[in-house]
Amino acid sequence: MTCFFPRSAPAHERVIRTLREWDIRLDESLFLGGLTKSAFLEAFAADVFFDDQAGHCELAREVVATGHVPHGISNEPSI
Repeated sequence: MTCFFPRSAPAHERVIRTLREWDIRLDESLFLGGLTKSAFLEAFAADVFFDDQAGHCELAREVVATGHVPHGISNEPSI
């Protein structure tokens, strides 16, 4: 399985460690950083995509199985 994630180094280490702790092994994982998500996911025929930004998830779910990660700065309530 190939998974795509929105972040780049050094945030990737936490993702890899968490998946290994859950005994989930990936054939490939790509960290997309600032790239346009849905076009990239469609072109590479991704299996799964995870993101903490709802907007990215809304676009990505049209082309790939998508999981929203409800943590991070983009999910904190505005004051």
